[in-house]
Amino acid sequence: MVPKVLSIAGSDPDGGAGIQADLKTFTALGVYGMTVITSVTAQNTVELTAIHDVPVDVIKAQIEALFGDIGVDVVKTGMLHTKEIIEVVAEEMRRHDLPAVVDPVMISKSGAHLLEKDAKNTLIETLFPLATVVTPNAMEAETISDMKIEVMEDAKEAAKKIAEFGPKAVVIKGGHAFSDEKAFDLLYLDGDFKIFEAKRVKTKTTHGAGCTFASAMAAELAKGKSIKDAVRIAKEFTTMALRSGFSIGHGFGPVNPMAHLHNEAEKYHVIKNLKEAVAILESHPEFSSLIPESQTNVAMALPLADDIIDIAAIPGRIVKVGKKVKASSCPEFGASSHVARTILTVMKYDGKIRSGLNIKYSEETVEVCKGLGLRVSFYDRGNEPPEIKKVEGMSMSWGAEQAVKRIGTVPDLIYHKGDWGKEPMIVLLGKTAVEVAGMAVKISDLRSRSGKK
Repeated sequence: MVPKVLSIAGSDPDGGAGIQADLKTFTALGVYGMTVITSVTAQNTVELTAIHDVPVDVIKAQIEALFGDIGVDVVKTGMLHTKEIIEVVAEEMRRHDLPAVVDPVMISKSGAHLLEKDAKNTLIETLFPLATVVTPNAMEAETISDMKIEVMEDAKEAAKKIAEFGPKAVVIKGGHAFSDEKAFDLLYLDGDFKIFEAKRVKTKTTHGAGCTFASAMAAELAKGKSIKDAVRIAKEFTTMALRSGFSIGHGFGPVNPMAHLHNEAEKYHVIKNLKEAVAILESHPEFSSLIPESQTNVAMALPLADDIIDIAAIPGRIVKVGKKVKASSCPEFGASSHVARTILTVMKYDGKIRSGLNIKYSEETVEVCKGLGLRVSFYDRGNEPPEIKKVEGMSMSWGAEQAVKRIGTVPDLIYHKGDWGKEPMIVLLGKTAVEVAGMAVKISDLRSRSGKK
């Protein structure tokens, strides 16, 4: 049976938050999503102009209709505008006694109040004791705990105070607080704290991030995950949704909860493209002359890659067998380090450049590449800072960054002339593995015709 999650929340007509964001999240994470609409709002990326609350008897009827037929594994609550709405939702939650993620939605991204002032105590006193997890952001946590949160220790104290209202766990979402470089979320569970950390995504496409996070938690709890694992997955999921948000409207654009699904689907296309690239290289024995002593690898990243595990390559690399070219294995994710780190670095400057292939360095090859009209850049490993050299894998990232900065854009190839114990190398860069493989065989053909080895 597919896990079933019910979102009890408001409707957002721009599709960025509320039940619309919740349903996208549930779908992307493989659970069956249902909704009970508590309020209909008129809002966009800039402002909220109207709220129409659904009568409480209709809210109650929606909930009963779902429990009476389909059933629910986990409840997630969002916008509950009035104390009357909160009371009827709490009544139904007590009756069915299910795990619940309570997102205490109080203020919209545009600053409009989504919880009436006289409803705050009702939310805390009637709904929090029924919650498996409550997920306030830092501002909401300040309101609930009646204290200022400026540093992580303040957040810990606030989490303790919120836990006294009865939820099993508290997650304070601090993505916009504590640090300009990192996004921290704090979990308080069974008297212990756990901090979840990610690189801060600097973007205006943040509308619906809180809804997406809470819904992802609910989805993972419905699939049987522990609270800690549900928080971890929800954070990874929301970070990806933030990174691929939609720059639409004139205000805060929406996050993209479907990014996770699209990224997963892209794995097939990446592997397929790599197999085609390998076939191109293996069918051109002339390419063997460009395989370096450390062998060749061709790699391709997922669109939202942020780690080498998100980049597929050839385990054991591509080797020269006599005068033939042979891949040691079928492509797999996480099979490259050096080429993968170069790709990760250049993707920060141009996300369309997702593939790379390393070949033997020579001045003649560089000149051939220039003759083909390729943009060429380089870096000097002799200038590599000691603190970079001593960290495994950092040299490639540092070098690629230097090469990009040298010409002000992502080049078609980056080379270095080596260093003590380091083989000189060229890395060809392109949008796909097939593209860089095509570049490589064209270079090898030109060198072969000119008599170069």
